[in-house]
Amino acid sequence: MISAVSRHSVQITPELLLRAYRAGLFPMAESRDAGQLYWLDPELRGILPLDGFHLSRRLARTVLSGGFRVTADTAFAATIAQCAAPAPGREDSWINPEIEALFTMLHRQGHGHSIEVWQGEELVGGLYGVAQGGAFFGESMFSRARDASKVALVQLVARLRLGGFTLLDTQFVTGHLGQFGAAEIPRAAYRRRLSQALEQPARWLPQPAGLEDEIRAMRQA
Repeated sequence: MISAVSRHSVQITPELLLRAYRAGLFPMAESRDAGQLYWLDPELRGILPLDGFHLSRRLARTVLSGGFRVTADTAFAATIAQCAAPAPGREDSWINPEIEALFTMLHRQGHGHSIEVWQGEELVGGLYGVAQGGAFFGESMFSRARDASKVALVQLVARLRLGGFTLLDTQFVTGHLGQFGAAEIPRAAYRRRLSQALEQPARWLPQPAGLEDEIRAMRQA
């Protein structure tokens, strides 16, 4: 069951948004054109265990083959815009202009991060989220080419592992995320993990050394 805590009646600032994440809440809009946000606090929360990530041999080859160029934090605004854009099977979006503006401000403050996947000069996949302590709150991803969003997710997990993160919050579990080991845990268990993760001295590493070796280690785990 999904619990909608409340619709906001005060202006949401980046600082308020960070406090909400630390309390276990996250915002959504009912549609792309919605004028209000509401806070969600699901009874079951989706997480993706960083030490139990399921990376297939085929996908590992794709990630390491060099067929895609991957960057981090170089096209945040374009990534969130693509996540909000209509796509086959998803004509509407919960990412409205207010969410775009808030997360872009978080990015400028060093809290919002993106992974971008390119073919040549075309942005074909990516994801974005928020980092606090040792917790990364994944928000949304998109794909315009086969495996592009999967490549972004593998790259994210490798960076989080190298940076000392202990929690990857996916909010919900989809079939797409389930194949990588995502699971639902009760709200109370999530908040315990969140509290522990927020105390971790993790660092976001846009271009860490040893990235390919970490991806190979994920495949062998």
